[in-house]
Amino acid sequence: MSEETETSTHELDVVEIQKILPHRYPMLLVDRVLDYVPGEKVIAKKNVSVNEAFFQGHFPGNPVMPGVLIVEAMAQAGAIALLTLDDFKGKTAYFGGVNKVKFRQMVKPGDTLRLEVTLDKIRGNAGLGHGTAYVDDKKVCSGDLTFMIG
Repeated sequence: MSEETETSTHELDVVEIQKILPHRYPMLLVDRVLDYVPGEKVIAKKNVSVNEAFFQGHFPGNPVMPGVLIVEAMAQAGAIALLTLDDFKGKTAYFGGVNKVKFRQMVKPGDTLRLEVTLDKIRGNAGLGHGTAYVDDKKVCSGDLTFMIG
């Protein structure tokens, strides 16, 4: 393995992410993939803007990102880890479930959500893993995730 390969990262911008997750537009909750290893892990980010549709009418006077969307952002990151595998390219990843989800902090407009998802097992058309979301290196959410490929 060359030194370049060992130190290189695999980044994706929003246009490349939309090609992998076309079914999530316009509710794509991942702005950039900072690094990924197909079938293993993804590190991504979401810049949380007050202009997001999910803030409109929610929590007047104290806008916070709904917890279900933080989990969905982790799921979208995990789907990228699966759909970058050669066997799954061009397919659709469905969120199969969550377990042991814990919320620790609110996510507000102006925050940058860092999403880290690791796949522990892939069996047939299912992937099992766990995800963690951070803001400023503080854990805001974590949980076990299940994905299905269709």
